[in-house]
Amino acid sequence: MSTEYTKRQLKMIDTASKRQPDLKLVLENIHDPHNVSAIMRTCDAVGIPLISLVYTTEKFPKIGKKSSASAFKWVEREKFNSITECYDNLKSSGLTIYASTLEADSVSIFDVDFTVPCAIVMGNEHRGISEDAAVQSHKKVYIPMHGMVQSLNVSVATAIILYEAARQRQHKEMYINSPTDKTQLIVEKYLKKINFFQP
Repeated sequence: MSTEYTKRQLKMIDTASKRQPDLKLVLENIHDPHNVSAIMRTCDAVGIPLISLVYTTEKFPKIGKKSSASAFKWVEREKFNSITECYDNLKSSGLTIYASTLEADSVSIFDVDFTVPCAIVMGNEHRGISEDAAVQSHKKVYIPMHGMVQSLNVSVATAIILYEAARQRQHKEMYINSPTDKTQLIVEKYLKKINFFQP
């Protein structure tokens, strides 16, 4: 085994051990592949190992290796045919669902506890999340803004929310004390990606 390969292997093990299996992201009908790719890079950066994709009105975007900076290799994806199906899966795993929307009863992301097992839901670039996604969530959240324009690009908004979640988890040292049983499975998956288990 070469020194370069060993360094890469160790980096992957360290990265995988800091993954946050109880922090998930749901993308509902986001159609621009560049937005999806940018979001996947952010997911990789904050340690989200799996994203849930719900496409009911839009075609599933083609994600290129170049635009995603290979994040698609390190962030797994699961597809659902409806929000109800997706939410049932999340709720059965004990996750609190936070849906991002600018509604009157939405709560600031700075007043939400992202250290609990949770999923964050982001919606379409123009329409936002669906009514079903809002109604069936546990809580609706929004990003406080102080300008004339009260909207952000969905990939930017996702990054802001995920980094608030990462900040809270960093403060509680959750990147150091990530669940061993679940992260071990992620470590093994990463090593398989570089054929570590091959003779």
